[in-house]
Amino acid sequence: MTYTNIYGAKILDLALEVEDYLVISDLHLGYEEALNYQGIMVPKFQYPKIIKRMEDIHSRSDCSSIIINGDLKHEFGKISRQEWKETIKFIDYLKERFQEIILIKGNHDPLTPIIAKKTDLDVYPQFSTGNFMLMHGDKIPEKWDEIKEETIVIGHEHPSVGIRSGERMEKVKCFVAGDFREKKMIVMPSFNFITEGSDVLHEKPLSPFLKESNHGDLDVFGVENFETFYFGKINHLLKVQQDPYHYDPHFIEF
Repeated sequence: MTYTNIYGAKILDLALEVEDYLVISDLHLGYEEALNYQGIMVPKFQYPKIIKRMEDIHSRSDCSSIIINGDLKHEFGKISRQEWKETIKFIDYLKERFQEIILIKGNHDPLTPIIAKKTDLDVYPQFSTGNFMLMHGDKIPEKWDEIKEETIVIGHEHPSVGIRSGERMEKVKCFVAGDFREKKMIVMPSFNFITEGSDVLHEKPLSPFLKESNHGDLDVFGVENFETFYFGKINHLLKVQQDPYHYDPHFIEF
């Protein structure tokens, strides 16, 4: 198996290995129940898929610690029954496999500190691994100038890329990487299996980081079943849609 490295971090399917930390982002546990309350009847299928994917990732990784980079749960103002059950169960699952668990607060996490307290964990606004600074990405820190790390890792955006084939479009979860305020930036896909995420080609950015960055110059790395595909820069992909015969995505080997 080969891996794709971005600025010294290693893509491992929907996760990222950052030094000795395995990083995942935007699980949104309990999303199905929230949709059910809205009248959208979705079966509760996500948790088993998350555990299956985690098992596959963990079997390929030597990291002893894990970081959840925001949005562990979905509901803003309450903790639903599904969220209580699945978040506690998931943290117990992680404790059996990792020596350290870091929870970073996301915009869906105003009540996650309650879950963290019940499981003897802390919730951080951001976390440094030494060479990387991890933050959720829903807001730019006020004390930005005090961040010394050269690379930041964010979630929140749920990036995906829409690939057209004739009249059909298929979304692929992706990592996005590029420059931000004289630093390097990596944007992680969601560890969520209800939706593929926001199409970086056809939808407006959600994160202030992407809104401020040179959006068209960002690199796109699609991920599918533990394979990584470098699709090029966003500007290139937009041009390709107008001339699809010159498009040849390829697997990147390092």
